[in-house]
This record gives sequence, structure tokens and C-alpha cells, in this order.
Amino acid sequence: MISLRKRVSTAERKEWLLFALLVGPNLFLFSVFTYWPLIFNGYLSFVRWDMLAPIKLWVGLANYKNLFTSSDFGTILLNTGVFTVASVGLICGLGLLIAMLLNQPLKGRNLARSIVFSPVMLSGAAIGIVWIYIFDPRYGLLDIPIRALGFRSPNWLLDTAWAMSAVIIVQVWKNVGYAVVIYLAGLQAIPRELYEAALVDGANSWQRFRNITLPGLSPVVFFLVLTTILASFQSFDIVKVMTEGGPVDATTTLIYYLYQERFVAFNAGRAGVASMVLFLTMLAFTFVQMQTSERSVHYS
Repeated sequence: MISLRKRVSTAERKEWLLFALLVGPNLFLFSVFTYWPLIFNGYLSFVRWDMLAPIKLWVGLANYKNLFTSSDFGTILLNTGVFTVASVGLICGLGLLIAMLLNQPLKGRNLARSIVFSPVMLSGAAIGIVWIYIFDPRYGLLDIPIRALGFRSPNWLLDTAWAMSAVIIVQVWKNVGYAVVIYLAGLQAIPRELYEAALVDGANSWQRFRNITLPGLSPVVFFLVLTTILASFQSFDIVKVMTEGGPVDATTTLIYYLYQERFVAFNAGRAGVASMVLFLTMLAFTFVQMQTSERSVHYS
């Protein structure tokens, strides 16, 4: 009996040791690069510090009050909301249309899939530089079709009415290929027998799409919407390269405002507040998505 207990105890110790070896390094890295920066930013949001002085002055909620009462903060939140909603809607909507097209037995569809996905692999900064020339109102590539239609090309990046649209176009162009690939995986996982049975029952294309494709894709849509929202909240490189938040803060989003306060104005306190607002907003969206998924996502 004692020998059996020793063997069980030894086996448990080995399992715990194996668990520690596998999980320990990941937990350590996650703590260093995720939990600690979050905690430290939370602390910085309560102090006044220029990132150079050896002493951080505790100011309590003053940084939060200054940010929330700032005339620019409402504009920044509005810009972030418009950029996120438009980007997510267009990426998910266009991604589904393109994926359904490329899911058909078309000649050269594998090449087309590669072309559609290729922008995802490129640097956002490099893409931004290329699109600066495309948007140029004098000799840009986009100016050619606009003039052919009899219109005058707007000054995309210097006009407050068009700058956000330009940034959204580039964000969608870069990331729609990601949505296409995820949608294609979801479409190919839907059993073909369901479509065959629907055809036998006389269902038309819209009925098959509404009753088979959409329910079958609901886990994919949930995943895409969540990841695309989080990615849009953190999109920085395109805005930085193309507009630098301008003109007149027309494209300044929360993540870009955080960068400006931390690395341009050297105001660690306000940057800490912005980072906490960004984190809590992303956490709230994730929580709402997880709650709604229980009612709207159908797993086969």
C-alpha cells in the first residue's frame, strides 16, 4: 500500500514538473510582456512624468480629468469609432463576397487567392508609402479613373473631408485578404450534402445562402469580427505614414494619440490614461462579443 502511494506521488510530481516546464516559460513571458506593461501603464496614468525626471509626481485622477474634459478627446473617440466600424464592416463584407467568388470552381482561382492574400504579408508602413503616390491628386493612379469619369480628384490626404476615407481604404485593402482566407476555410467546412438537399427541396440561391451558408459561417464571422475590431483599434503604421493623424486631427485615433503623448509630448501620464481607455474599450468589446456569440453562433 505504501509502495503504491509512493508510485502515485512520484507520478503526480512528474506530471506537475512537466506542466511547469511547459507552462512556466509561457507564463513568464506573458507576465513580462503583457501583465507588467498593463500594470505599469495603469500606475503611470496616476502620475505626472516626462519620462526623463527621476521622480514621478502622484496626481491621482487629474490625468483622467484632463483627458476626459479635453476638447480633442471627443474627436479622437469619434475618429476611432468611425475608423473601426467602417474598416470592420468593409473587411468582413467584402471578404465574404470575394471568398464566395473564389470558392467557385473557376480557372486560376488559386492564383487569385494568392494575389488577394498578398497585401496581408506586406508592411503597413510600406503599403502606406505606396498609397501616398496612388492618392496623389496630380499624377496618382487613382486620379486616372476619376478624371476619366469626368470628376476632379480630391486631395485625399490633405483634405479633412477625405483623409479618413483614404486611411480606411488602405486599411481594408491590406486586410481583406485575411478575411477571405478565413471565410474560405469556413465555406469549405460546410457539408455539400446540405446544399444538395436544399436544391432537391427547390431552394433558390438566396435561401441557400440565408439558411445554410450564413449559419454555417457564424463561428467564422464571430472570430473575424472580434479579431478585426481588435486589429483596427491597434492600427498605427498606416496612419503614421500616410497622415500622421492629420490634417487637423482628422485621422487621429486613440492608438495614435497614445503615441503622440508618449513619444512626442513625453507626457507619460496622459499616455497612460489613453492606454487604459484603449485596453478597457477592447476588453468591453471582447466581453460583449463573447456574450452575444452564445445566441448567434451555431456550431455544427
